[in-house]
Amino acid sequence: MPKMKSRSSVTKRFKKTGKGKLKRGRAKTSHVFIRKTQKQKRHLRKSSLVSKAETKKMIEMM
Repeated sequence: MPKMKSRSSVTKRFKKTGKGKLKRGRAKTSHVFIRKTQKQKRHLRKSSLVSKAETKKMIEMM
């Protein structure tokens, strides 16, 4: 059986941490910054972790 190909879109968007969790960027960071408050923009800069339920799916795709 041939090897499974990884989804290139997933490999670009997610990175594995040392403990095997997945890091992701925040949504709503591409445009319309005038309407967002400074606090909101500051919090959107930080990355967050993928939920446990979604992590299993993403690791299979990687």
